[in-house]
Amino acid sequence: MSFEPLKGVRVLDLTSVVVGPVCTWRLGQYGAEIVKVESPEGDLMRGLGGGSPTGQHSGAYLHLNRGKRNICLDLKKPGAREVMERLVASADVIVANMRPQALERLGLDAASIRARHPEKVYCLITGYGTDGPYAGQPTYDSVVQGATGMAGLTLQRDGTPTYVPMLICDHVAGEIAAGAILAAIVERKVNGKGCSIEVPMFETMAAFVLQEHLAQASFDPPVGPPGDLRLLSPYNKPVQTADGWISFTVNTDPQVRAFLKVTGRHDLLEDSRFNSVAARARYVKEWFEVRGAPLTHKTTAEWFELLRAADIAVQPCHTLDTLPHDRHLEAVGLISREQHPTEGTTAAIRSTIRFDSDYPSRRSPSQPRGWETQSVLREAGYAPGEIEALMTDGAALATKASAQ
Repeated sequence: MSFEPLKGVRVLDLTSVVVGPVCTWRLGQYGAEIVKVESPEGDLMRGLGGGSPTGQHSGAYLHLNRGKRNICLDLKKPGAREVMERLVASADVIVANMRPQALERLGLDAASIRARHPEKVYCLITGYGTDGPYAGQPTYDSVVQGATGMAGLTLQRDGTPTYVPMLICDHVAGEIAAGAILAAIVERKVNGKGCSIEVPMFETMAAFVLQEHLAQASFDPPVGPPGDLRLLSPYNKPVQTADGWISFTVNTDPQVRAFLKVTGRHDLLEDSRFNSVAARARYVKEWFEVRGAPLTHKTTAEWFELLRAADIAVQPCHTLDTLPHDRHLEAVGLISREQHPTEGTTAAIRSTIRFDSDYPSRRSPSQPRGWETQSVLREAGYAPGEIEALMTDGAALATKASAQ
């Protein structure tokens, strides 16, 4: 039985690139109907991150926009503004990640919409909170990584600031926004009232960094400098073997003793610097140098056998080439193949969350720009002649396939 707690909830998706599509993709996984409004220029993500057979779907766009009905509108046209008002009226939830000033100009900000429709749940995902001095400034994931100190962590550790080579801030903020929307939907079912939600990426990710790394500076007065020295150790990284790299962690005293025995460091078993959690916290620099030393005298497979026999958490250090072929991921069917309506055979990544032993439906593949323009307009009450007029004026655009 399919798990669709949001079935019957309509989400108007005014988002693009990554952070907003992550949010609405997650809501779609829970059964919500997602109507994605795209401009004639198209979502920037269609062209970022590599090509595709038709040039319409990058891999990231393909995966983040599953299960969404696509309507293409030119909001500079009066006719499109009227369409948008009908779409707003028919939606339960509106999600936007445009700059606040642009939304206000279009009358699509939370205050404008909820003045007309106080029962709506409106979520703005923005770069910076609208009550601070950075409000309205443009931003992207890498800028947030720098501003929140994430890149500065590798500056402290390695002497050079670096970005995490994935859009981690977008993904985290998008998932948090989806959770906030779910909470607002629950509250609306209780009291019938809508809600205006704001999820700022900067503050959200700064809080994540500080929850871990404010550390000893959390106290007044501080009991030490900020920063979790375990995570900031230059030895806190995958360890080299004779033929590759492995990732492992040992935290408890039994794990540490087992690790030292397996790796032949019997001389350190009674070393007062390493024989307790408290001691290793005091001598964290020295301990991580031991823990992170190369293990090049055995192969990866040999270390897996030894470390797993000692009940130590260890896994391969995958690359982008090897990860899709991990035997666990293959066994659980994380990635499958499907026929996309325009791109041919493509990879499809399922939800990772199970409900009563079942995974939510992957839902339909991502759509070309304007794929369902005409069907959404019909559902909004437009007659065939009115739809034709909107298309002729350029207020609405449709792909050739959607007109069939």
